[in-house]
Amino acid sequence: MELPEKFKSKYKRLLGEEYENFIKSFDEEADHGFRINRLKPKANLQINTKEPIEYVDNGFIGKIDGKSAEHQSGYIYSQEPSAMFVAQVADPKPGEKILDLCAAPGGKSTQLASLMNNQGLLVSNEIDRGRAKILVENIERFGVKNPLILNEDPANLSKHFKKYFDKILIDAPCSGEGMFRKNHDATNYWSEDYPKECATLQREIIKKAVKMLKPGGQIIYSTCTFAPEEDEQIIAWLVDNYNFKILPIEKFKGMSSGRPAWANGNPDLSKTVRLFPHLFRGDGHFVAKLQSLDDGKIGKIKHQRSNVSGNLKKDWEKFNYDIFVNFDPHPLLKFGETLYSFNPEIPDLNGLKVMRPGTPLGQIKKNRIEPAYGLALEINPEHVKNKLNITRDEWKLYVHGDTIPTDSNLEKGWYLLICDGMSIGFGKVVSGTIKNFFPKGLRFKA
Repeated sequence: MELPEKFKSKYKRLLGEEYENFIKSFDEEADHGFRINRLKPKANLQINTKEPIEYVDNGFIGKIDGKSAEHQSGYIYSQEPSAMFVAQVADPKPGEKILDLCAAPGGKSTQLASLMNNQGLLVSNEIDRGRAKILVENIERFGVKNPLILNEDPANLSKHFKKYFDKILIDAPCSGEGMFRKNHDATNYWSEDYPKECATLQREIIKKAVKMLKPGGQIIYSTCTFAPEEDEQIIAWLVDNYNFKILPIEKFKGMSSGRPAWANGNPDLSKTVRLFPHLFRGDGHFVAKLQSLDDGKIGKIKHQRSNVSGNLKKDWEKFNYDIFVNFDPHPLLKFGETLYSFNPEIPDLNGLKVMRPGTPLGQIKKNRIEPAYGLALEINPEHVKNKLNITRDEWKLYVHGDTIPTDSNLEKGWYLLICDGMSIGFGKVVSGTIKNFFPKGLRFKA
């Protein structure tokens, strides 16, 4: 592929003897990967798991079909192999409060939720509105429980979450050099000064992130670029200006240490990780893990409260009794014309641009509630009274938006549709027909 001449001369100077192999790697085919979703019950998945990824116990090398039941139901998530390493480095624990600050399209957020086993608070934020919509779709499909998904500027976010998070993941907007092999057009945006411009933005994002981190908390910083200005030099700046130490990261086959000589010579920069495509099976990435050495009090916030009462509460109780078994998703929140369950640890949502306050339970209609598509992907089928197994051919009808003929003796009502063990959405049985409630904006021909 054609690379900018100044890009090549820069890395010839930096890499020396490694340069030729580095440049040749841009002409090689990019690797693809996927993860199996451990948040969902076991199912009969038709996927190839012959090439496991060493550092992700549910990750595999391979390309998946985006128009398959496995993908639509959220049982598998397509993610580039290098990108999978970042959430593993974060090592989130169940019960922690985690912020994914630059979260779209959602790969790292879904992986964080999986590692947290849906226990704790996950806040996923994306400043770009269009990308935030994609983030919502991916997190919902994955079945993340009660996520708070925001479309915020880090500056405003820092006003609502002072010293609150155990860990903050910053997958920073960058010059994207590590993606050139996969996205050739990205070279058109590159210039000699572009990494420095990105570094300015990265420092501003970090300044806001520091305000939201608990004393003793951790920042996990990553980019998909090779540029020292955005990698080692950013970490050197962070350590020089704030009270942080660089933590060591376990390295696996093909992973390289950060280069202290590419910044201020601080030997601790070798604890960071570089993923070069000529050495590692994946795109270019940089990852660093830092711990705050500050002490002091953890920040407190005003929490969101339920706003469901009166007739809506009665409608919910009837809906819950008719459709579910031992299902108690409280607290509840009416947000727009949708009823949600939400994590009681989230802040009061006033003043925040909210994409999703939690798990959608149902659409609020006059005197009734209709089950939400997102709930079908999050709920354990054991909590649903009526379930209906459908074939893969019937699944194709469902995702296309068609009705499905069924047993005329089936009782009228809402059913959770299941294909090879995978919950794929709700349908309403009426007189031997399954009425289709797959969202119109998501429909496709499989």
